[in-house]
Amino acid sequence: MSNTLKINISSERDTQAFASSLAQYFNEGVLYLIGDLGAGKTTFTRYFLTSLGHDGAVKSPTYTLVEPYQIRGKSVFHFDLYRLNDPYELELMGIRDYLETAHALFIFEWPSKGEDEIPEADLTLEILRTDDETAREITIYSENEALIQHLQEQVYARK
Repeated sequence: MSNTLKINISSERDTQAFASSLAQYFNEGVLYLIGDLGAGKTTFTRYFLTSLGHDGAVKSPTYTLVEPYQIRGKSVFHFDLYRLNDPYELELMGIRDYLETAHALFIFEWPSKGEDEIPEADLTLEILRTDDETAREITIYSENEALIQHLQEQVYARK
């Protein structure tokens, strides 16, 4: 059974702090980002990649489907599957070549559109908008109990 943690983010600064906390303990594997348009998935990714050590722009891969990065010698692939019409398009674009990269980090926005063509998530963030335009509710799912515990400690330390 997956471990779950809910946190509330009240500003972009909180998003940055959360991304930084996560980057300390999660820099390899598969991350799913779930949320409606405008929920903040790409904004979170920008802060997350910066926290991992990326220096430069973080572009949304909405039209290219994937943006690759090399961060401190590690391969990171940011996928945005929103415009995907059929999961088989991932096979045509060579997703297997990306997925064979050892010790890489794979970030998937709109993972449901990838169906069986993408691997299961090690960590899932579901980002929900609230009535307050700057606030978000994030539900975190992971089999990694230690990661959830770390994030929970970080959230309570900020309060």
